Amino acid sequence: MLAEFRDMFASRMADLPSVTGVVLILLTMAVLGLVVSVTYMLTDQNKTPTQSFALTLALLPSIVTIIIMMVGSNFASALSLGGAFAIIRFRSVPGNPKDITFILFCMAIGLTGGMGFMLYALAVAGTLCAVMLLLHFLRFAAPKRTRKQLKITIPEDFNYHNAFDDTLNRYASNVVRKRVRLTDLGSLYEITFAITMVDSVDEKKMLDEIRVKNGNLPIVLVLEPQASETGIT
Repeated sequence: MLAEFRDMFASRMADLPSVTGVVLILLTMAVLGLVVSVTYMLTDQNKTPTQSFALTLALLPSIVTIIIMMVGSNFASALSLGGAFAIIRFRSVPGNPKDITFILFCMAIGLTGGMGFMLYALAVAGTLCAVMLLLHFLRFAAPKRTRKQLKITIPEDFNYHNAFDDTLNRYASNVVRKRVRLTDLGSLYEITFAITMVDSVDEKKMLDEIRVKNGNLPIVLVLEPQASETGIT
């Protein structure tokens, strides 16, 4: 029984490299995944990348590589692997196209490495990371205008029709009045505008002009809520 136990660790597949070779391949893939993860953190617009997603990007190439190496050209193994993944339902928080792109990026590196093309995997990782960093620092397709939501509170006897149009039109390229509602048991009105502002606009100056008109009542200026982007389901 002890001999069988030793043989279990001594045996290996004929088309696979040695254990040392597999470890070196996985370590190389982990380094490439770490490079991709760092690239993701450097190009994250929110500057607050999640630790779980960064760790996923770092380990994903290694995981994909070992799966491809174990399956190889064995049709039965590939079919079994597909069935195993089919019965598992993966869910994650809603993501965005950029996150999905990085996941596909790591999978491409893992597939390339798993098929034995290590030089190509290095080239793919280096080229795509360089392109991603270049596009980020060049602010490619970055919007020069920002859509925001403006809420202005006014007294109940204030005539709000066109009262703020002159001020908003000077600071925003597009102004749409979306909603008017009563607050504080009907003693106050709250007007909601959707405005498109140029990045160089002095927001404080605009708010100062508005609060002079509304009697220094509350004013709220926030990014306009966007519809949730579809993630991986």
